[in-house]
Amino acid sequence: MDDVTGKIKAFNRNDEQFLEAFAIFCGLGIQNTQMYETVDRAMAKQVVTLEVLSYHASASEEDTRELQAAKVPSAQSLKLIDFSFSDFELSDMETTLATIRMFMDLNLVQNFQMKYEDLCQWVLSVKKNYRKHIAYHNWRHAFNTSQCMFAVLKSGRIQNKLNDLEMLALMIATLCHDLDHRGVNNSYIQRSEHPLAQLYCHSTMEHHHFDQCLMILNSPGNQILSGLSLEEYRTTLKMIERAILATDLALYMKKRGEFFELTKNSQFIWEDEHHRDLLRSMLMTACDISAITKPWPVQRRVAELVATEFFEQGDKERKELNIEPIDLMNRDKRDKIPSMQVGFIDAICIQLYETLAGMSEACSPLLEGCRKNRQNWKLLAEQDEKKLVNGAT
Repeated sequence: MDDVTGKIKAFNRNDEQFLEAFAIFCGLGIQNTQMYETVDRAMAKQVVTLEVLSYHASASEEDTRELQAAKVPSAQSLKLIDFSFSDFELSDMETTLATIRMFMDLNLVQNFQMKYEDLCQWVLSVKKNYRKHIAYHNWRHAFNTSQCMFAVLKSGRIQNKLNDLEMLALMIATLCHDLDHRGVNNSYIQRSEHPLAQLYCHSTMEHHHFDQCLMILNSPGNQILSGLSLEEYRTTLKMIERAILATDLALYMKKRGEFFELTKNSQFIWEDEHHRDLLRSMLMTACDISAITKPWPVQRRVAELVATEFFEQGDKERKELNIEPIDLMNRDKRDKIPSMQVGFIDAICIQLYETLAGMSEACSPLLEGCRKNRQNWKLLAEQDEKKLVNGAT
């Protein structure tokens, strides 16, 4: 309306542009409101989903009460401090009781005010979150890895070199380091374009294992770290994360050179946190692959379990990815297992166990067991080679 004449004027270009801008502003406001509501609902659904997953991932109250009421055998009766330990004769219940015994004998229950009921439920929840149909990377492997760490700390005399938080982190990490393993390696996860591959650019499964570990630790009834101060809690979680990630052999290969040089040149400084972190990482790998140090009958049996899992991945690669698997995953190359085991020992194991034995002579049984198994695998490889030559002539 004209202020002078009082007549209504037609919209000019400026009025049109202003109205257009206002309409766009209103549209964006409505869109943002709708988007916020959608995101808010999605977040609420996520919270509910995590609550449901957490409930189903946790052990039942009945199983927890049964474990809580059971008598915990001594470490000696279970042979938990022996480097030659084997779980094959133990029942599942005995493996959970043995796990509790290890936490008790390292004074972790007492030092960190763990509720015994929570510890029982946590152990059972961790066990529950390993997939039973996986041939090797299952609860038994996690338990054996943890037992080896216990033996290293006790019989290997590393316990007096680490503080309580470090031992707590390492024991939790060994038990949780392969949680929800799918029976395939990182390479397969990446090449198959699995959703997990979109979450992490490296150490895909190890990151997933840690996430599962964290979920269980934060679930009601499983909060064994509730007695820690906030600073202790943060420190422990960071050590657990780094320890689990260290079980990625690709990271081990990157880190080990520095560790070997430090120990070789007597430059390892116990007060240096970076050096201690390197040691914890090396201990994780040493325990993760410790089946290679076991008495020959145990080593042979475990090697069969590993081969079964690897061959199943190779079959998937042929069927789903249409690629020829590497010899390690190829069941048609089964006759190469002895020579591949010798190669694995030479490339991955020997120097690690030599270095640990150099740091603590009490860890020498790991090195001795590894060397004996190399001899046995070498003998089998030579026998297979002779058969191949004789068959060709």
